Order: sequence, then C-alpha cells, then structure tokens
Amino acid sequence: MKQILVVITAVLISSITYGQMQVSVSSGYALGSATMKLGERVNVSETENSYGSYGEGVNFQIRGTYFFDESFGVDLGIGYLRGTDQDISVVNLPSTEVEAVARARAFGASASVVYKFTNNIYGRFGALLKLGGKTEGVIYQKSVFSETEAEAFGVPNGSYSETNYKEDFHGQFPLGFVGALGYKYDLDSNFSVFAEAEYYGISLKRKDSEISEFHTDVKLPDGTVAVNGLYTIDNLPEGINSKTTYVDNLSNTNTDTSKELSQKVPYSSFGINFGITYKFERSNKE
Repeated sequence: MKQILVVITAVLISSITYGQMQVSVSSGYALGSATMKLGERVNVSETENSYGSYGEGVNFQIRGTYFFDESFGVDLGIGYLRGTDQDISVVNLPSTEVEAVARARAFGASASVVYKFTNNIYGRFGALLKLGGKTEGVIYQKSVFSETEAEAFGVPNGSYSETNYKEDFHGQFPLGFVGALGYKYDLDSNFSVFAEAEYYGISLKRKDSEISEFHTDVKLPDGTVAVNGLYTIDNLPEGINSKTTYVDNLSNTNTDTSKELSQKVPYSSFGINFGITYKFERSNKE
C-alpha cells in the first residue's frame, strides 16, 4: 500500500512540476458523414431522396489543454455549430410548391485525451455532448386554389395561399465521440498555429418541437396580397400544432396529433479546423 502511495505521489509531483496549460481558439468547416435520409425532392416526373447530416457547417471552438508531461494531456472544449441548410421537403408541382430546409444551431462540449506523437503532430480523442441549441426548420409553401376554393375566398382562378413558418426541434441529451489529428507550428515560446482534421460521431433523438413563427397570406395570380394574415402563430390552421412531443411508442387508437413517434437525426461530420494556441509559462515547482 505504501509503495502505491509513493508511486501516485511521484506521478502527481512530476505532473505539477511539468504542468503546462494552453488555450486554443479555432474555426473550421465540416461535411456531413454517416448521412441519413432527411427528406424528399418531388417534381412531376420523379421523387428523389435527400440525404445529409445536421453536423455539416461552420464551427467555432475554444479549448483548454493541460499537459502532465511532454506527451500526455487532457483537453476540455466548448463550441458552436452553425449548420448549413439541409433539404427536408422540396416539391415542384403545378398546384403546389414547397421549400422546407432545416439547419443546426447548436452548442456542444468535449472532454478528450491528448497525445503528442512529436513536437508538431498530435492526436486527441474523447467524449462529445450537446449543451443546447436546436434544429431549426424553415418552411415555405405555396398552394394554388381549386375553383371551389377561389370562389369561397372571392378571388379569381390562379390565386393561391402562401405560407412561411419556422419550427424549432429539440433533442434529448446525447453522447458521442470526437477524434482529431493535428499539426502545430510554433511561432515563438508562447504562440503557435495549427491545422487539424476532426471527426464527430453523434446522433440526436428528438424530444419536442415548437412553431416559433407562422404566417399565411392569400394572393392573387399577379402576387398582390388579397388577404393578409389569414393564419398566424395565434391562429393556426386546423391540423397544425404549436407544440409536438416525440415519444417511443403510440397507441394504435391514439388521436392526439400533438404526439408523434420519435426518430434519431444525424449530426456526424468530418472537417478541417484552423486556429491559434497560447501556451502559459510552464510550472517550475520543485
């Protein structure tokens, strides 16, 4: 027992003696990996699947790293992902047009182990989790009225309704994997720049969603607004719920349209980051 305590004490002392802290800031762009079907594109001749990952986009990170010796350290980071638009529903038919996209606006954190292979090349791997944010859906829909509908609104044939709305989707607490391989170049004793290839492996299970904006107008064939605000966030059309909860099971007799079966959506990505690191003075405690 005493020998174990001596070894642990020696390791702690050596870590404190060497201990070096550094802070890094970086930005980069990631492409979706492990993509899944997110929606469909429909026209008069065919229907095409749309694949992607909400992890695609621009990211910003700040990380703190502590090295216990010349090679081994631990890393804690926080980041923000501004995802690119992913097609959820694109419809081009004579009487209907839909453009629905979704994109990530998410904050995340990581805890990793860092290992220096050389003074310039390093690797890190660890756990990734989401701290907050949302997947934002942005929807545009144009529906041309039938003759009966046009008569009911007192507008000429060719008139249509135009709807724009946003829906925010939230997920359950996820846990994923992060791994990176990088190269750094020292500018002086304190500053260095780096480039790294980084992989995120993570999926989110949907928990709920909420409509944040909703507006429907009736327009004449030339685009003139005939009825402004036919439907709004305070006056949603029948069949549209302001809030939806996602669950793992639903009764076959369920009639509550505000509940739907949950699904997992991909956030995995592979990207390149560029950044700068500041190294604090190394501890010289004896």
